[in-house]
Amino acid sequence: MTVDARDLPLDDTSTTALAERGLVYRRMANDGAEFDVFLPAVARGFLDEEPTAEQIAESRAALVNRRLTAVTDPHAADPGAPVATIDAWASEVTVDPERVLPMWAISGVTVAPTHRRRGIAAAMLGGELRTAAAAGFPLAGLTVTEATIYGRWGFSPAVFTADWRIDTRRAAWTGPTPTGRLEFVAREQVPERIAALHERVRRAQPGAVPAYPGQWRRVAGLRPGTENALRIRAVVYRDGEVDRGVLVYALADGGDDYTAHELRIHALVADGPDAHAALWRFAIEHDLVATVTASLRPVDDPVRWMISDQRAARVSVTDHGWLRVLDVPAVLAARTYARPLSVVFAVEDPLGLATGVWRLEAGAAGAAHVAAAVGEPDVRADVGALSSALLGGVRWSALAAAGRVRADAAVLAALDAAFAAAVTPTLDIWY
Repeated sequence: MTVDARDLPLDDTSTTALAERGLVYRRMANDGAEFDVFLPAVARGFLDEEPTAEQIAESRAALVNRRLTAVTDPHAADPGAPVATIDAWASEVTVDPERVLPMWAISGVTVAPTHRRRGIAAAMLGGELRTAAAAGFPLAGLTVTEATIYGRWGFSPAVFTADWRIDTRRAAWTGPTPTGRLEFVAREQVPERIAALHERVRRAQPGAVPAYPGQWRRVAGLRPGTENALRIRAVVYRDGEVDRGVLVYALADGGDDYTAHELRIHALVADGPDAHAALWRFAIEHDLVATVTASLRPVDDPVRWMISDQRAARVSVTDHGWLRVLDVPAVLAARTYARPLSVVFAVEDPLGLATGVWRLEAGAAGAAHVAAAVGEPDVRADVGALSSALLGGVRWSALAAAGRVRADAAVLAALDAAFAAAVTPTLDIWY
């Protein structure tokens, strides 16, 4: 699916709703003076420092392909400066190993504290979803800073990740000893080498999305203003002449105890179990390190089984990747199923984009056919529940216990078995 997000028009419904409140809904240019006021508005919304001219120039290159939308107030002291922002672009998400689905990615959602409670966020998010649906995107996605906001528009957590904190003095390595080699690489080499590896790996990982331009420059500490950039280092694990893994990390001192440094993993991308084991072992056995921390790791990361004392690791799990179904037949037919399944879904959507009744027929080979249906459904679910269950990382029976799904026990058991993921969904970046 080839769509340039920048070519899509503004949503009429949102334009009218904001105009009635005396506000202007508008596109912002990806360069020039409009970008120079757009980015500081985003920074303000996320409580960041005012960006420097150098940081604005770096971000202009990173966001060049995004659809930048703002709300401005003609009665403000600066009527051209955004009081709210949102940006979006055409992306995709892996739904099964080597099967991807087009996705409308959303980021940069802010509303100035001076303009809260005016329906601005509702207009912007509703506008993005209607725009995406009209352009043929079956799914929208985002990562969130505030988990209480986005459920109102049908988004729901579909991918969970884990943060790790390992006491290396208790966690002796008991895992494999890979035969490849590790070598340091200059930070300037990191973006190109990790980008190629991540692009290969993410297509086999349900829940993964492509990195955006500039993502790996940020990880490597090459963006202007990166705090402690010179502390960032990287190693590559190679099997023959092929990069199989990249670890980007930084070391923080341990105060008075020179042997108690903290090794903070910024990125660990591995193509296969050997690379995964080699990079984790490097981190855990690093000299003068007492603690290793890592975020955005798979909830079932096998490193748990590679250390002598699992209690040496503190692991916290949180929601990370949120999805929003826009086209029910398209998303249900995009993935494969672990068991044969014949079921009729009724989906309720407050925006009306995914409302309807459909029959899903999945055969023994895992492929599915989905078509509109009539009659009494076997399953009733809100669009958020369907979005959470889509990749197989959330069980239908759990959603039913929470009151988000209505179906009898036999149907729920069949759904759990059929939707079970062969690979646990995970997402290793923010977007």
